[in-house]
Amino acid sequence: MAITTKPFGTAPDGQPVTMYTMTNENGSSVSVIDYGAILTSIIVPDKDGNLADVALGFDSMAKYGAGHGSMGDTVGRYGNRIGKGRFTLDGVDYQLALNDHGKNHLHGGNKGFAWRMWTATPTEGKHRDSVAFHYLSPDGEENYPGNLDVTVTYTWDEDDNLIIRYQATTDKPTLCNLTNHTYFNLAGHDHGTVRDHEVLIEADVITPVDDELIPLGSYMPVVGTPLDFSDGLLIGDGLDSMEACSQMGPAHGYDHNFVLRKGEAMGLAAWVYHEESGRVMEVITDQPAVQLYTACTANYDGGKGGAHYGQYSGLCLETQHCPDDPNNPQFPGTTVLRPGEKYDTTTIYAFRVDG
Repeated sequence: MAITTKPFGTAPDGQPVTMYTMTNENGSSVSVIDYGAILTSIIVPDKDGNLADVALGFDSMAKYGAGHGSMGDTVGRYGNRIGKGRFTLDGVDYQLALNDHGKNHLHGGNKGFAWRMWTATPTEGKHRDSVAFHYLSPDGEENYPGNLDVTVTYTWDEDDNLIIRYQATTDKPTLCNLTNHTYFNLAGHDHGTVRDHEVLIEADVITPVDDELIPLGSYMPVVGTPLDFSDGLLIGDGLDSMEACSQMGPAHGYDHNFVLRKGEAMGLAAWVYHEESGRVMEVITDQPAVQLYTACTANYDGGKGGAHYGQYSGLCLETQHCPDDPNNPQFPGTTVLRPGEKYDTTTIYAFRVDG
């Protein structure tokens, strides 16, 4: 295993940005940058041994420093949405930025973790490499309480397992719900769409949402709907049935939180398969839920190699606690972190070939 580094432009505040690339003996690699702890590429083989980059992204820092659809982002302090940007913690009311169409809070606010410089510590190993990114989010940042000390560690091994570990502590009660927002396309980042991807999700219910994609506070069985991925479903087939599912209209596709059968035990959350390339991706996590997002409104020019990323060009599988959890205590687990506690969660994106 080996880690290489190279300059990757400058952040909006003028700080130099570095890209770290972890490469295994098979030539498969993962690249990450210290701006936003963003994952910029995942290069893995198909069934014939041909390597391709299966993560959407950009070749320049300028693109990541502008609106980039959260591609590859480390999302925090709170991944997903908080209704009206409001929550109450220990009797204190907090108002967060309404950065989601001026109505709700999304992915940590106007300047979440993906817009911050992190301190990187690379570590090479015989069978796995890792890059740990550290960031201290100060008390009051984006109006969240407490100094939140965060480390996100990307590990890449000889078996093409991408392991992401999220760790955090705080000195005041706060919220913490971290995730990764990589857009995957197992045919290659410039393939076009993920309509030809089969997805399986180990869930029987979603948390249904209103027209602003805020949870209603209940659970909805997926059986008999295009949201039923329990036995595998082609994304294209599901999208073609969208008009029959009122839950899919507001999102213009898939942007839904699936509550996993396994709860908070470490286990399989989802599986993705692209038949032509033979690539398979398993998502293994200790989180109780996962958000499937199919780039429903994507329209980005200037992707890697000049690619255009349009609607349904990739899919995200964001492991998490449920959206708007602070306002829905009936949802599994909690996103409240208190002094003396440790936030420590791991998600694995395991790449394989079949056929």
